[in-house]
Amino acid sequence: MLTCKDFLRELSEFLDDATDSATKKELERHMSECPNCWVVFDTCKKTVQIYKGQVAKEIPQSIHVRLMAAIQRKMAARKCEGHSHPHPTDSNNPNCS
Repeated sequence: MLTCKDFLRELSEFLDDATDSATKKELERHMSECPNCWVVFDTCKKTVQIYKGQVAKEIPQSIHVRLMAAIQRKMAARKCEGHSHPHPTDSNNPNCS
């Protein structure tokens, strides 16, 4: 019997129609019995359909620079929290205190 966790693990492949027929049947059966997973599937499917029709647009360089800096700060903060190394602070990382 497929669990919700199993369903979520397979969802991307299912949305891409890249699952084998047996797995596809299991996922469809699970969705018919689990309204929460059906909603997740339906929402993801609709979101993918909406974005597939979109044309990529360039963002201004100033926004790109700010966005990348924010992402780097967030990644540095996670490293400081101990996700990437055993100590909560890293003397080699100027973002850790």
